[in-house]
Amino acid sequence: MTRPESPIVKPPPEGEQRYRMSVAYDGSTFRGFAKNPGVETIEGLLLESMEKVLGVAPVLVCAGRTDAGVHAKAQVVSFDGLPFEIPRLQKALNSLCSPAVVVTSIEKTEEDFSARFSAISRTYRYQVLNQENPDPFRSGYSWHVRGKISVEAMNLAGDELIGEHDFSSFCRKRTIEIEGKEIETSLKREVKKLRWEVIDANGLELWITASAFCHQMVRSIAGTLIDIGLGKLRDISIGEILNARDRNKAGSVAPPYGLTLWEVEY
Repeated sequence: MTRPESPIVKPPPEGEQRYRMSVAYDGSTFRGFAKNPGVETIEGLLLESMEKVLGVAPVLVCAGRTDAGVHAKAQVVSFDGLPFEIPRLQKALNSLCSPAVVVTSIEKTEEDFSARFSAISRTYRYQVLNQENPDPFRSGYSWHVRGKISVEAMNLAGDELIGEHDFSSFCRKRTIEIEGKEIETSLKREVKKLRWEVIDANGLELWITASAFCHQMVRSIAGTLIDIGLGKLRDISIGEILNARDRNKAGSVAPPYGLTLWEVEY
């Protein structure tokens, strides 16, 4: 796949340094990563806490803007700032933000680094609990699904998603304004890896890696493949769903709490 050209990443202002920060979080009580007035978000909490420590709230750039309820093991954030004591900031942020949000590392990085545009791929994990009764100790991190699920059927169907495709059937469409006109953004993405794994007697995990993801793409794929595994989608193939470029042709949208942004590769 030929990667689309990324915007030119501007260097930090004179006297400032670019930093790379890794953040883990339980997204259960947050309305997603991106700052949103009136509701609690990961970015909002980080900015509020950084301003308390640094005296200024920097502009944050993240690798993936996770939705409400979605978790992250290794979200990557870049920002510019005047030189500061890294251990002091990390300790202070973890005091202010934990236990739901934890900064696992902060380091100086190259001036042309962008958590978003420098990323080569993102990997997500989606967890499913497949048994008759719910489990209160796993409910916050897995989707409880009753009925026998065919992992083989899901992996066979998932193989058709690997490669570069237009994922309009699996994404919420978005538009941008150019010269006063609303233009739909491209939903072409390259899925590099996709595999369902059995982790214990009743637990399943979907691992999916792509160059980038569009809005609700992983949850739509997970829900559709679960519908296939349950035998609910028999009259249409994954290839036909892709070619239709119609969200109504795909299956369910899996709930957010089973999803975790696991790794970002640079």
